[in-house]
Amino acid sequence: MSTKIEVNAMGDACPLPVVKTLKALKQLDGEGAVVTSVDNETAVKNISKMAQEKGCTASVEKVSDAEWHVTVATSGAVAVADPEQDGAAFCDASAGKGKLVISVYTDCMGRGDDELGHKLMKAFVFAVTQQEELPATMLFYNGGAKLTVEGSPVLDDLKGLAEQGVEILTCGTCLDHYGIKDQLAVGEVTNMYVIVEKMEQAVRVVRP
Repeated sequence: MSTKIEVNAMGDACPLPVVKTLKALKQLDGEGAVVTSVDNETAVKNISKMAQEKGCTASVEKVSDAEWHVTVATSGAVAVADPEQDGAAFCDASAGKGKLVISVYTDCMGRGDDELGHKLMKAFVFAVTQQEELPATMLFYNGGAKLTVEGSPVLDDLKGLAEQGVEILTCGTCLDHYGIKDQLAVGEVTNMYVIVEKMEQAVRVVRP
């Protein structure tokens, strides 16, 4: 009889979802499955990649816009020497490139003239797309949340960055406050726990 272990990795940043899944696989020590709950597509991809390279099978169920269940099934013991070290190896390189995080708290760059500030923010985001080193993550909160929704003047540039592997995260509380959560058009909804975690893990944090 096979065993099933459920893992909660909601709110966890790379490589924690993979690490937790590996620990559970090691605990199985034989036939069974590990079902890991995550809240971002990067974790889904990383866990699936790990499963393939470990000789397991992976299936994904999208529960909602902010929750996925990744089931990793194995017919025998999986070789896991060091979950932390192994987990880091499977973390998507594009999501951690340079460990640069850009933190955007307003849709208007600088103080003085708001019309000018909006133009500067549009120019800033475009300039980010032109850099040799792209950020690992862009965080949007407070007024910055307005930049990731439908009608945003920088939406096309942000979608282009997301396609290149940049993680786009917007504060859910902020979207709710402005009544625009249903208009989110790029990236994922996040929470303050993840925002703090991303900043702490960054080598550099840039704020326009």
